[in-house]
Amino acid sequence: MTAGRRGAAIGAGFGVVVLGLAACGGGGGGGGNGNGNGGGGTLKVVGSADVDHLDTSSGYTTVSSVLTRNYARTLFSFKGSDNFDESIKVRPDVASEIPSTGNGGLSADGKTYTIKLRNGVQWNTNPAREVMAADFVRGIKRVCNPAKPSGGKAYYSETIVGMAAFCKGYAKVDAKSASALAAYQNDTAVAGLQAKDDKTLIIRLNRPATDLTNILGMQFAAAAPAEYDKYIPDSPDFRKHTISDGPYQITSYTPNKEYILDKNPTWRQDTDDLRAQNPNRIQITMGQDSPDVVQQQMEQGTADLSWDQTVPTSRIPTLKSNSNFKIMDGSTNNPYLVFNTLSPNNGGALGKPAVRQAIEYAIDKTALIQIYGGPDVSEPLNQVIPPRSVGHEKFDLYPTSGNGGDPAKCKQLLTAAGYGGGLTLKFPYRTNSNHSKIAQSVQANLKSCGITANPTPDTNGTFYNTTLVTPADAKAGKWDIAAPGWIPDWYGNNGRTNIVPLFDGRQYGPNSTDYGGYDDPQVNALIDQALAAKDVAAAAPLWARADRRIMQDAAVVPFMNQKYPIFHSSRVKNALYLPSYQAYDLSQVKLS
Repeated sequence: MTAGRRGAAIGAGFGVVVLGLAACGGGGGGGGNGNGNGGGGTLKVVGSADVDHLDTSSGYTTVSSVLTRNYARTLFSFKGSDNFDESIKVRPDVASEIPSTGNGGLSADGKTYTIKLRNGVQWNTNPAREVMAADFVRGIKRVCNPAKPSGGKAYYSETIVGMAAFCKGYAKVDAKSASALAAYQNDTAVAGLQAKDDKTLIIRLNRPATDLTNILGMQFAAAAPAEYDKYIPDSPDFRKHTISDGPYQITSYTPNKEYILDKNPTWRQDTDDLRAQNPNRIQITMGQDSPDVVQQQMEQGTADLSWDQTVPTSRIPTLKSNSNFKIMDGSTNNPYLVFNTLSPNNGGALGKPAVRQAIEYAIDKTALIQIYGGPDVSEPLNQVIPPRSVGHEKFDLYPTSGNGGDPAKCKQLLTAAGYGGGLTLKFPYRTNSNHSKIAQSVQANLKSCGITANPTPDTNGTFYNTTLVTPADAKAGKWDIAAPGWIPDWYGNNGRTNIVPLFDGRQYGPNSTDYGGYDDPQVNALIDQALAAKDVAAAAPLWARADRRIMQDAAVVPFMNQKYPIFHSSRVKNALYLPSYQAYDLSQVKLS
């Protein structure tokens, strides 16, 4: 999942959107400081920029997951906890149980899942109606819509019988016609997706996938109501008409400025073991690019939680004794330097492994770690699979003393590659959190080995939803290097999550998280072998081999594996953490 508490804004062009038009009851406003027992009140969340996409079919950032969790339920999901192992455990959400051979939900060959849905889960339509198996079929089909395809669509196209062919056909449909999109989606079957009846979903796989419940727990696979067929996915019209089956509903939305979420009156606690409906209202205010200001507001009590800003590095030493501050464990490649291998700039230099290998030596990772708070928070990372993820093997193909970089080695290799005169690189960067400091540090590192990097601030917040995910722009050389971040889409059995989305070149296209268009036949073959492995133990060394090959090719420069510093105001109680989202579960928060 795209990480870094990013700041990926939805484009402007439409103003305040007052939503909840489909709701069958009032949203329950809120204000003040709660009612004394932890219920009610307005939870105030403050930060920088909007989500990358509001549509669950394409949203692929931690903040979008934090938001959609409140109004878009999946078959399986996670429960926030202050215990890491408990918080990464897959649990039933709209599904009534985890499928197994024992309960008849999983076939003996591991290739057919029969998933029963809970009763009582409802859309907030007027009148309210039950969420059905067909809604999940629709939701999964939508991941490969050509208007805003999912960056994680490979999870589904590589796994579900017939999904790859369905996606290939869908790509040819007019992306600007909602009716054409709906017609193809509704008239074209996916052999491996079947709504057997209203409350039974059958999924057939190309091969056993022990991580299928994780894949179905991604927001991409959330149920989608039939009303969504009226709109182009993630279009301005779509964003005005989100429908909820979760504890909250979006009742007001001003792009890049504010979300208001009020209670969904059709949601029932007895149908949802993972969420709550504690605050009366959730107010998310955007536009504050300064982590220091956000932190100050939380310490003063005018804000409760940060939306997309990390705790300022300067505050970490003094906050260590504060009970409202924690440093959470994780497993991340965040941030990292990605090369646009398709850029024609500098004679196509970044398409050449020898040039990228030279740059591997340029980066002072120790200095970058200090920007985030030093070794208490981060450790150097020299491969793409971080510790605590399946397939991690510690190695370093480009060693430098103390991970401080080696400009002389960079210059030597750059000269040998035919670029002794240096390079000039376009370098867009995010403006929230520590990203401007990261850009400055990388710029200085590259300058020391003869490379001119020209950082440009992504002031419109389009880093993740336009800048890096538009193939035509990549091929036109509108950017050369960038520093996105990555968090595994889930923990535990997560071998594919660090490799497939970022490095399976067969999946490159609009909205792909293989930002630089990297495509290597050896890596692709290792991916296929790992996915076909009989179990996690057999897959792990194959993921490790893919990691090594990616680093031999210098597809990216990993910087660090980060823990995550997080803070909340003194009135926040019951703060339950979701590691894959790097955030507290908003629905569970109680306000004193």
